[in-house]
Amino acid sequence: VQLQACGGGLVQAGGSLRLSCAASGGTFSRYNMGWFRQAPGKEREFVAAIRWSGGSTYYADSVKGRVIISRDNAKNTVYLQMNSLKTEDTAIYYCAADRVVYTRISYEYWGQGTKLTVSS
Repeated sequence: VQLQACGGGLVQAGGSLRLSCAASGGTFSRYNMGWFRQAPGKEREFVAAIRWSGGSTYYADSVKGRVIISRDNAKNTVYLQMNSLKTEDTAIYYCAADRVVYTRISYEYWGQGTKLTVSS
């Protein structure tokens, strides 16, 4: 499975942004999808995940209430809508796919990352 994330950029604090991740090379609807992020000097951390069916989602406490993960299995794409952005959301965001793993970092497939910078 190949994953291509996009949508990052420079946004002011309080603003919104939607990240997208397009998948190819596999049956997208069979994979749980996750978003992770890595800030400068920090370890990669979990942000949000969605089950293969789209029927269940899970969020890190740091983004709960500000972020929505969704997927369109017809378009082989997963989205991360980010609202009320904070400077601490600045990071490189990665999408990931796995048939089993949901919230742990041990996803099998990873995209290349898209950079989000939130300015104050």
